[in-house]
Amino acid sequence: MENIKCIKFPKIEQFRNIVSAINRQATFVGLDENEDAIYDNTMKRPTLTFKGTIKLHGTNAGISYNDKLGIWTQSRNNAFTLDKVDSHMGFTFFVNTHKDIFEDYFKRIADANDIDTSIYTISIFGEWAGKGIQKGVAISEIDKAFFMFGVKVSNPNDVDFKSQWLDFSEYSSPDNRIFNILDFPTYEIDIDFNMPQLIQNDLSDITMRVEKECPVGKVFGISGIGEGVVWTCSYNNSTHKFKVKGEKHSVSKVKTLAAVDVEKINSIQEFVNYAVTRNRVEQGLQTVFNSPRDYDRKRTGDFLRWIINDIMSEELDVLDKNGLESKDVNKYISTKAREMFFDEIDKV
Repeated sequence: MENIKCIKFPKIEQFRNIVSAINRQATFVGLDENEDAIYDNTMKRPTLTFKGTIKLHGTNAGISYNDKLGIWTQSRNNAFTLDKVDSHMGFTFFVNTHKDIFEDYFKRIADANDIDTSIYTISIFGEWAGKGIQKGVAISEIDKAFFMFGVKVSNPNDVDFKSQWLDFSEYSSPDNRIFNILDFPTYEIDIDFNMPQLIQNDLSDITMRVEKECPVGKVFGISGIGEGVVWTCSYNNSTHKFKVKGEKHSVSKVKTLAAVDVEKINSIQEFVNYAVTRNRVEQGLQTVFNSPRDYDRKRTGDFLRWIINDIMSEELDVLDKNGLESKDVNKYISTKAREMFFDEIDKV
């Protein structure tokens, strides 16, 4: 019989990693002759809505299924057959005693998403939490329970198959200590990836509230600290997740997100709006190109260099009075000027 395999839940990234990933996706324009990626860093980034769910301080757990192997359980790095009832802090025993419920979930998930489980594997991921698993948080005082936070379809035997995350919102059985993290308080934020640092203070505020009083623990009548929030969004056929933990749970001795100087960000935006005007763009077009017939996206770099040089030569005193330097504003000038340049090209 084929051996079971641990289908790992992917690492949840930090906010800065997601900013980099979105930037790469948003600015990708193709491949060069060596098949290396080409990026246009002046392209406008998207504003994306992220949903936040409570991050629980337990242990990562999973249940996987396919027709060949049936059901098996997982820790973060290991897989267990259901006869290993003493494995993973009692999680395998829990799954074995609720096997009929999980079999029903796998069938419903396969039917709803047209998944052939003779080929593909379905995995249900969650947090196994409660008494005896962790200490010092509100949910460490509840009876052990499984909190679902993701369902994935994969094919471990096909390296070219891209795993897909599926909707899991309808699966839970509270009477059997099987919960869905979406049934507890959630959050929603819009992140403008042209200036993602603007959201950092909001992220920190939400995290501190969760750490002070865990919303999941509160549902069970227990007051105590929480761990943080996991934020999720889909963009360009990719699922992006990042976590923000409270200071008590951060692996480093610094704040998980540095506070942002909102006044400085506002000054940057005001300066860009002041400096990148329609008149300046038209002057740049007339200088770089002989006529509208000569407008060429391939010369975007020439146009942007003219705009930045013109602003730095004429508006340096205004920049200085606002406590800013060229390095603070150049990329934002480029983004706005590029957008206005392309608008002009589209009119021709």
